[in-house]
Amino acid sequence: MDEFLNYFQADLFIPELNATTKEELLTEMVNYLAAHRNLKDTQLILEMLKHREDLGSTGIGYGIAIPHGRTLSVSELLVVFGKTTRGVDFDAIDGQPVHLIFMIVAPPQEQSNVYLPFLGKLVELLKTPGVREQLQEATTFQEFISIFSGEF
Repeated sequence: MDEFLNYFQADLFIPELNATTKEELLTEMVNYLAAHRNLKDTQLILEMLKHREDLGSTGIGYGIAIPHGRTLSVSELLVVFGKTTRGVDFDAIDGQPVHLIFMIVAPPQEQSNVYLPFLGKLVELLKTPGVREQLQEATTFQEFISIFSGEF
C-alpha cells in the first residue's frame, strides 16, 4: 500500500477545482500539473486526454472520473487528484456529475510498468464502502492520504 500511496504528492492535490465543464476541468488539471512539475508540452498532454475521452468517458460513475493516458511529455507516472464541490458533467457512465477526479499520466514505456496496476488498485480502493464519501469530505492532502491508508 505504501508504494501505491507514494504516487500521490501533496503539491499535486487540488482541494477545490474551479472548472465548470469537462474540457475546463482537463485543462485546469493539466495546467496545474505543468506548473508543479515544470512540464512544457501541456498541449500534447491535453490532446492525449481528450483523445482518450473521445474513445469513451473516464467518468466511471459514483461521482468519480479517472482521465488517464500515456505521453512522451512525462518521464514518470504522475497523479493529480482534484475535487469539485459543485460537480462537473463528465459524460459519466451513470450520467451523474463528477466530484472526485484522478488524472493519471505516464510515459509510453515504463520499466516498472506501474501504470495499469496503479489504475486497477485505485479503482479497487474507490469501490470500498465509505471511501468515496470520505474523500469528498477531505480538505487537506493529509486527510486524503489517511483515507487511502485506512487511518481516517
